[in-house]
Amino acid sequence: MVEKLFEELKNIPEVEAIALGGSRAGENFDAKSDYDVYLYCTGSIDDNVRKTILDKYCSYIELSNHFWELEDNCTLKNGVDIDILYRNLDDFTADVASVVESFGARTGYTTCMWHNLVTCKVIYDAQGRLQNIKDRFTIPYPKELKKNIIEKNMSLLSGMLPSYDGQIQKAVNRGDMVSINHRTSAFMESYFDVLFALNELTHPGEKRLVQLCRQNCKILPKNFEENIEKLFADLFTNPEAVSADIAQIVKEIKAIV
Repeated sequence: MVEKLFEELKNIPEVEAIALGGSRAGENFDAKSDYDVYLYCTGSIDDNVRKTILDKYCSYIELSNHFWELEDNCTLKNGVDIDILYRNLDDFTADVASVVESFGARTGYTTCMWHNLVTCKVIYDAQGRLQNIKDRFTIPYPKELKKNIIEKNMSLLSGMLPSYDGQIQKAVNRGDMVSINHRTSAFMESYFDVLFALNELTHPGEKRLVQLCRQNCKILPKNFEENIEKLFADLFTNPEAVSADIAQIVKEIKAIV
């Protein structure tokens, strides 16, 4: 079913490349794993054109969602979900280049798009441009990028007036549970950005981060998993302990940085 869908998508004039991402691009997937499909396009594709194709293969369609990127979120007729994202290849390349070649650090998830590119499976590539771009960025982790990510995100963890540890403490003092959750999430985004950069690994995204760090990171803080588990156990049941939990996490990551 999916192969037939890909064949129809290839025939859309605006589509110059198709890539498969997520678990389906590797070996760790099963029959129920979702599909993450990336269409690199030279221009916009009419909604009716896309819907006519998707109607043949999908039992449910949400067309043109634009929460993050332009995408169609669907369920195939076999019950498996499929997300089809539409990108301009030049814009995507420029975004990856700003990180990998210009060493631009961000506040969490810095190398996610780089990871998405180098780990994708190219399904269709009319002019070979996607594969050429993938080859261009399949390089060793730049030392300058590593340095910039660590410096920027370590400062966000602790040590500055806007740092997350101070923001979390203020939220705890106010008893503001929503703010505690929001700032703790931001703290963890920067924390994992530092860990992947320290290990010179591209950031795989937001899922299974503890497990992936255990599997792939050679350098991890002392009591890495235990400290994270304690923080989240205390987050809403024992909020007065959260600041100490954060301080311990910061102490251990500083020790390895």
